[in-house]
Amino acid sequence: MGQLSERSAGAAWEHLRRLPVWLPPALLTLAVTVTGLGSAQLWRDELATWSATTRSPGDLARLAGTIDAATGPYYLLMHGWTTVVGDSTVALRVPAVLAMTVAAGLLAVLGARLVDRRGGLFAGLLFAVLPGTSRYGQEARPYALATMLAVLATVLLVTALRRPSWARWAGYAVAVAALGLIHLIALTVLAAHALVVLIAWWRGPIPAGVASPVQLDAERDRRVWRWLVAVVPVALLAGPLLVKARTQQSRQLNWVHLARLDDLTALPGGVAQSSVVGGLLVGVAALGAARLGRRALLPVGAVLLPVLLLFAAGTVVPLWVPRYLVFVVPFACLLAGAALAAVAAPAALVVVVLAGLLGLPDQTALRRTHEWPRSAPVDYAGVARVIGDGQRPGDAVVYSPRHSWLFLDLGIEYHLGDPPRDVLVTEDEVRRGDLWAAECPQPAQCLAGTTRVWLVVSGRHAEPLAAVPGAKGDALRTDFTVTQVWQRPGLTVALLTSRPDR
Repeated sequence: MGQLSERSAGAAWEHLRRLPVWLPPALLTLAVTVTGLGSAQLWRDELATWSATTRSPGDLARLAGTIDAATGPYYLLMHGWTTVVGDSTVALRVPAVLAMTVAAGLLAVLGARLVDRRGGLFAGLLFAVLPGTSRYGQEARPYALATMLAVLATVLLVTALRRPSWARWAGYAVAVAALGLIHLIALTVLAAHALVVLIAWWRGPIPAGVASPVQLDAERDRRVWRWLVAVVPVALLAGPLLVKARTQQSRQLNWVHLARLDDLTALPGGVAQSSVVGGLLVGVAALGAARLGRRALLPVGAVLLPVLLLFAAGTVVPLWVPRYLVFVVPFACLLAGAALAAVAAPAALVVVVLAGLLGLPDQTALRRTHEWPRSAPVDYAGVARVIGDGQRPGDAVVYSPRHSWLFLDLGIEYHLGDPPRDVLVTEDEVRRGDLWAAECPQPAQCLAGTTRVWLVVSGRHAEPLAAVPGAKGDALRTDFTVTQVWQRPGLTVALLTSRPDR
């Protein structure tokens, strides 16, 4: 049986060897991320994406001026996409699928250039089977695009350093500028790029055609200056975004806590979306780094420097969110691929398969919900069905809480299409240039004349009226009575009818 398994793995390796190095990782990533693409509901962050990208460019500019400026370019890109293909759950997530697919192929190419063909292939295959690749490859957020652009920029950097030309440096400049516009924090990978450029300047080999030490010094100087020129566009484009995002931090990241040391130990499981697979990746990557020696500088720097920079900043300013560092995962996979390239191909394939099997429970869970913890899903669609089945003309809807990162109103509006009148809204989120609508300061007056209200409350409540605080709750309890209550995961919906004595 063992010989048969080894023979099968050997045959699989022979087939893989004949293909372009980028093709198997790209195809495997595409197959894995497409599987169950629409199974999980849009979660709260994706609802924000839907709300933003379905606005006009002018409304998007107003939103960026109020909140989420850092994500504005991504929203604009997705606005163009949804205008063409629509805003279904699958349509919203396809750009992330394509980005992760391209990232896997580019990773294999980078690995082939920095290590060897086998190292690149195993790096790409390992990346494809990680639960984190599926999680962020199935999410309508910018993390997959940032991952792709981080790998692309690094491939172009390696190419420009080995075969310098203004055209190659221009390609690198475009990739880095796009990276900064899509995800500001991903620009921390430039710290690793800068380190490699400095090392290449200090100790780099003599390029072909350079015959003298004077020529060598001139060529090394040109590398540094060309890199500095290449990063000017990103400074000009991303700089204003960074300044604006800094002024919005208190609203945008008010749920984030200062970083602590134990956050570092939890990071591998966070970005890999599986503690056991994250631990395996770190262990194999460490072996690969030891094997590569000096050649490990770029991938090690691309993993450690962004992590350390964000952690250091996160101890002072609330910035530490593990998913912001998803773009470092391919570089960890590259190091792991270098380790796998040192063993027999069948054994390396077994490690890749093992990582895939260990991640299966998490792969299954993330296709049920994108919420965290996954044991606490939020069933927007279930509540929307309840309202849709019982809705009558003239009905109203009330949400509690309104100003919540759960985006109760967006979730119901997305799934219901034509929801009841949001009776307490005085200015919707589009007109406000915000993610939340403004509510009536005197709820009793705004509810006057309404006979049926659908109340949507976060959490599970046997008595949902008691869960509504403030003047809104007082007005509802005074003028309405609960006719029926439905509980769905993470949410409660109640039908309220006006009291006969009103």
